[in-house]
Amino acid sequence: MDIGISTFLTDYSVDVATIARRVEELGFDSLWVPEHPIIPVKTASPWPGSPDGVIPKVYADIVDPFVALARASGVTTTLKLATGIVLLPERHPVLLAKEVATLDMYSGGRFIFGIGAGWNREESEILGGDFDHRWTQARESVLAMKELWTKVESEFHGKYYDFPPVYSFPRPVQRPHPPVLLGGMARNVFRRVVDYGDGWMPNRVSPEDVAKGRATLDELASAAGRDPASIQITVFGQQPDADLLKRFEEAGADRVTIRLETAEEAESLTDVERIAKAVLG
Repeated sequence: MDIGISTFLTDYSVDVATIARRVEELGFDSLWVPEHPIIPVKTASPWPGSPDGVIPKVYADIVDPFVALARASGVTTTLKLATGIVLLPERHPVLLAKEVATLDMYSGGRFIFGIGAGWNREESEILGGDFDHRWTQARESVLAMKELWTKVESEFHGKYYDFPPVYSFPRPVQRPHPPVLLGGMARNVFRRVVDYGDGWMPNRVSPEDVAKGRATLDELASAAGRDPASIQITVFGQQPDADLLKRFEEAGADRVTIRLETAEEAESLTDVERIAKAVLG
């Protein structure tokens, strides 16, 4: 099982180039960074990460994931570079497809595309999302990007996105495209993964949840004529507990990411080395 690092990068945290280089040196397989273009000053949307729903300040401080990962790609050679997660309803797929393909090209095929549909209604609507139907919009976005990544003359005609034949280059190095992993625990997440994804990326789950998810994915994939082994599971944002990670592996996880708290350089480097000793041996 692969082990990665996920972290919230800001203008007051460690430089992404510094932490990416060290993460690779220590033997982690991947670096994951999130996205929130904005956090509205006034919002009624509760944060799903705690009972009180209060949004942590760092959510408003994080940097753009594609710029950060591009910087990381320039100082690494084997480290996979991943979004955890990009909010699809808040980006236009024509521009996003080019960003993904360009990063995959410059990194030599090391990009992993973790996606989601968001939980903050106000943020989504400010940026053009149809919040009540955000997963329908996200699906359409992925299908449009797949056309752009795989066709010389690409076109798409949907409810949210509609464009005539266009040229869009470069192509991703990974063919047909970088893996698309769907985040979350929504009721229909497994059907969505089998329909248009390459993997499931749950957060705040137990090994028992993962085992049940793996069984459901295998069943749905087989019914849809897909090889269940083509669907990966990346368990997101866990603590550096070797026994817990072993249980996730036994439950069917292909990768677990460990959360590195936002901090300045010295503390971040100390923390990631501590994590490596705990989970990599």
